[in-house]
Amino acid sequence: MINYSAHIPSEQLIRNMKSKAEAVQAVVAETASLENTFSYAIEITRQQGGRNLAATGFTPQQRDRLDALCRDAGLTLLKPPLRDHGDAIHTAVTPVSWGLTDTGTLVLPSADEDVRLATMLADTHVAYLWASQIRPDTDSIQAELDHILKTEATTYMAFITGPSRTADIERVLAIGVHGPQDLHILIRKDR
Repeated sequence: MINYSAHIPSEQLIRNMKSKAEAVQAVVAETASLENTFSYAIEITRQQGGRNLAATGFTPQQRDRLDALCRDAGLTLLKPPLRDHGDAIHTAVTPVSWGLTDTGTLVLPSADEDVRLATMLADTHVAYLWASQIRPDTDSIQAELDHILKTEATTYMAFITGPSRTADIERVLAIGVHGPQDLHILIRKDR
């Protein structure tokens, strides 16, 4: 398999990802650290009048740090299982496996129910993406996806492109019907 991203400079991949994700109404910004990403998520939650966050896919130490930041800001980090908080998730914070520049799509493993609930039920989704994980298209992650699907018994991968939207209701575009109304992608450059 050809490594497509090896032929495209990192800065160009970031620009392409930003352009395509913004075209589908995602907000894209760079972040210097996971801590900055957590602070960003907390600030967005406060600006939108939310009172809580859910975080999935992070280590216990990272969750503990986010919990402390939430408490300092007067917010609550919801504890798993998120099924118990389905109607209360304002902001979800998740790391993602890949960003695809051809469509501005995020790819993340979602076999865990808490990941699915967080990314579907939150009003706002804040996604944390390493620049090295930005790829041109689905073909460029095919080998990795094949490996995951062949080695993990129960695997689901979510492909998220912009905030939730539908035009099923009298052909009028509605945002946030089947998922978050806002998607924020924070890209962290590799050292």
